[in-house]
Amino acid sequence: MRDPYVILGVDRSASEKEIKSAFRKMAKKYHPDQNPDNPKAKERFAEANCAYEIVGDKKKRGQFDRGEIDNDGKEKFAGFAGPGGQGNPFAGMHRQRGGGNPFGGNMGGAEDILKEMFGSAFAGAQQNSGSGGAQQGRQRARAADISLKAIARVEDLARGKTQILFPDGKKVSITIPPEAKDGQIIRLKGHGEKHPGAEPGDALITLVIKQGGKFEIRGTDLRTEAELPIEAAVNGGKIAVDTLDGKISLGVPAWTTSGKIFRLKGKGLPTKAKGMGDLLVRVMISLPKEGDERLKELYGGDT
Repeated sequence: MRDPYVILGVDRSASEKEIKSAFRKMAKKYHPDQNPDNPKAKERFAEANCAYEIVGDKKKRGQFDRGEIDNDGKEKFAGFAGPGGQGNPFAGMHRQRGGGNPFGGNMGGAEDILKEMFGSAFAGAQQNSGSGGAQQGRQRARAADISLKAIARVEDLARGKTQILFPDGKKVSITIPPEAKDGQIIRLKGHGEKHPGAEPGDALITLVIKQGGKFEIRGTDLRTEAELPIEAAVNGGKIAVDTLDGKISLGVPAWTTSGKIFRLKGKGLPTKAKGMGDLLVRVMISLPKEGDERLKELYGGDT
């Protein structure tokens, strides 16, 4: 394998944060699920994993910088066989784990990053990228995955469900995890291509979060605006506010200025901690549509 610093495109003096950032960019760019028709991407993805295993680990990085281990993470000492597996991006992993799946075993920080980025889709990369004849011989052939997009409105995020239309006209309901991000990939097992005698592929659903409407999404919080009649702004009172559960009455104190924000606890979106975010209501003073003679008199206007 090449120099791990060169593979990740960082200097030897790079910080842990810079190395992690470089690995995330490469993993996102070359992940096999994102490049199903590009065999080179699979090699680059595996090479990046091998490189991060060395320089992404504080102990191994120190050993590498001191010349105690080589580019493949192999110890350097007399009598050890020379570097092998040239041209094979999985060589370092093979030696450390005794062959088999290059993604098997404990990948430590790399595995955590990949699961964070791709969620359950990472399991597919493990299965699809496995090497080793014995292992492949025990597995059924697998049909190809398909990639689709699903639009998620704020109401869909709130209930944790949305529907997706497949090319054959079939509609399937999918679960949206709490705190889902725009562009996040959700894997539907067995909903990909199907071929006789082969295990069905999966559907990789890219979530497209649709902003707009009454509510603005801010993480697990929502923002909205409500009209504040001038009389209620001066004297205090109740105003109607839209929430995901319908309209509610919000009490405002006297002398409330335009632009003031009120926080309604638990009226936002689901959180990973099984709670709910908040709804932030920005009130904007509104004048009477028909005009008000009393206001004209108060401010010296024509009557």
